[in-house]
Amino acid sequence: MTAGHDWLSAFPIRPASEAVDALCESWRILAEKPRPHFHPGMKEPQLTKTLKTFVENVTARERGLLGMWAAEVVLHEIDKDSGKLSEERRTDIVYGWNDEKRNIELVFEFKKLGRLKSHRTHYLRENGLGRFVTGIYSRRQAVAAMVGILIDPEQEVVPPLRDALSDKELIAALKIRPCAAGHPYERPSILFPAADFDTEHERDPHFAPSHGTIRIAHLFLAFGYPTTTKKSKKR
Repeated sequence: MTAGHDWLSAFPIRPASEAVDALCESWRILAEKPRPHFHPGMKEPQLTKTLKTFVENVTARERGLLGMWAAEVVLHEIDKDSGKLSEERRTDIVYGWNDEKRNIELVFEFKKLGRLKSHRTHYLRENGLGRFVTGIYSRRQAVAAMVGILIDPEQEVVPPLRDALSDKELIAALKIRPCAAGHPYERPSILFPAADFDTEHERDPHFAPSHGTIRIAHLFLAFGYPTTTKKSKKR
């Protein structure tokens, strides 16, 4: 644990890490070869529902994980005076775990991610990473995960994505808190070995945990066979 992250000592990192490892292992198995109902041409919701079902029914059971898995969980904000619901969002995958003292709701937000700038924008802005900062994802949670589904080679995708985080306007929009070395991301991740890097973001007190920030682990999952096409399109 690095200085300035004392809250991590109270965070149930082991069950969260076990969930991340189970999810990554499930992806590796499903993506090791082309399958009629799990392949790069499928849309994100189809892939994440299949992944959630596999990790819940197979990998988590084999590993003895006791938490709850869910996909397409519906979130709302509510006006307390009128009772009106607003800002409906659906999370891709959530892992929930608790004991007598602590609980986590670890949200995994997935984006198909190629080499194009439009893919990076989709991943980093209001419909991606921004949902954990200015949106309603992971309310009062300390940790969450962004997951890039790679449709181009990792070296053509992930380094440019990390570089994009240095944009001053993006830093302001995402309320990024720099790491101890002054960079907008911390690499390697201090949360999960499977993650490439972390980012930390200040949140409005209405959504923030007690220490005021949310830390996002960024994971990147590849198919076990070539997926690059001449025109990589976001789906």
